[in-house]
Amino acid sequence: MTLHHMAYLIEEKEEITENKKKIKIWKLDECADEEVLNNWAKHLRRNYCSDEMLDLLVKGTTDSKEEFLKKNKLPSAVHSPGPSTRSGDFSEILLADYLEFFRKFYIPRTRYDNKVNPNTSTQGSDVIGLKTGKEFSKDDELIIFEVKAQASRGTPKNRLKDAILDSEKDFERLSFSLSSAKQRMLIERKIDEASIIQRFQNPIDRPYISKYGAVAVYTEECLKKEFFEEINTKDHPDPDLELMVIYKKDLMNFIHKLYERASKC
Repeated sequence: MTLHHMAYLIEEKEEITENKKKIKIWKLDECADEEVLNNWAKHLRRNYCSDEMLDLLVKGTTDSKEEFLKKNKLPSAVHSPGPSTRSGDFSEILLADYLEFFRKFYIPRTRYDNKVNPNTSTQGSDVIGLKTGKEFSKDDELIIFEVKAQASRGTPKNRLKDAILDSEKDFERLSFSLSSAKQRMLIERKIDEASIIQRFQNPIDRPYISKYGAVAVYTEECLKKEFFEEINTKDHPDPDLELMVIYKKDLMNFIHKLYERASKC
């Protein structure tokens, strides 16, 4: 599915921290196009459950597809920790879409479809992107982003600072995150996609370029300029850590509406 909703992600002027680090700023603009919103919602739902799997899972139950998705696949809008899981999942998927659409990375979409409890977050690296040609080379790229969100109004928090701190764990989480994604691909008999993941499992014998990033996704009402002044990455293991902020007005309300639409797609 073409990611037409990425046309509503608009790049703005970057911010520069006191220690000369660039922070890319993106605004998620308003979308009133029903076709785009429906396709966006269907794409969101497919991260949790494919069309084919949804048909199979509903069989034998008394649930409609909408009821089944709300009970078993999509994080709850009201029951804790469902709303915060929605916020986190949406933000991670949005960042994955950005990497796929704008930067042409392959994204293993295996993080959300095998949850036992839809209201809990999945362990491992938040977003992994892979880039390789027909022949593997030392110029192949792997990028890992830690994603933190503040989608609801409340006391503003420096979520980019939190993402930078937690991204240090990605050096340890990468191995099992790749292994988990590869296993899911093999179970689904997606051999070609599993081989792409496998290419990045042995950096010693098959070196490649590794990149790390931290992103904060905000409701506009809680994004404060002074947060940028607090950012310092000098102690991070990756001196080239990529920093990014995405924001949208009244974000949580939009997320709830998109998930409601997703349950009907």
